[in-house]
Amino acid sequence: MRAFDISPLLRSSVGFDNVNRLFDFASRLDEASLSYPPYNIEKHGEDAYRISMAVAGFRPDELDVTVKENSLTISGKAAEAEANDAGVTYLHRGIARRAFERRFELADTVKVVGARFADGLLYIDLKREIPEAKKPRQIQIVAGSQPVTLEAQAA
Repeated sequence: MRAFDISPLLRSSVGFDNVNRLFDFASRLDEASLSYPPYNIEKHGEDAYRISMAVAGFRPDELDVTVKENSLTISGKAAEAEANDAGVTYLHRGIARRAFERRFELADTVKVVGARFADGLLYIDLKREIPEAKKPRQIQIVAGSQPVTLEAQAA
C-alpha cells in the first residue's frame, strides 16, 4: 500500500493533529483485522447507543473493555488450552479464538454506561450526555433603541 505524507499540508494549520493521526491509522489498516470480530452499532432512542460484538468462543473473563479519554478499546485473548481439550484433535476449527483488539473513537459527549455478555455477544451500552453549556438556548431579543451596558464587577 502506498503511504502519503501530508505534513506539508499541516504546516499552516494548528490544532488538527487528529487529522494526521487518522491518516496514519488509515494507512496501516489490515483487511483481516477489519472483519474480526464482527460487530453492530445500534441506535436505541434519541441519546442511547449500543455496540454488539460477536465474541463466540470467549468467556467474559477473557474479554476486556477499557475507556481512556475518548477511546473505547475492546480486546479479547483466549486462555491457554482448557483441560477438557487435552487429547482432542480438531478436524475443523471454525470458531475463531484468536486474540483481537478493536478501538472505537467516542465523541466528547458519549459515555460508556455498561457492558454485558450474553449468548456469545458482548453488549456495550453508550449514552450521549450533552452538558448544559453546549445545549442550544434561546436568546431574548430586546426591542428598542436603548444600548445595553454591561458593567464588570470587581473580584
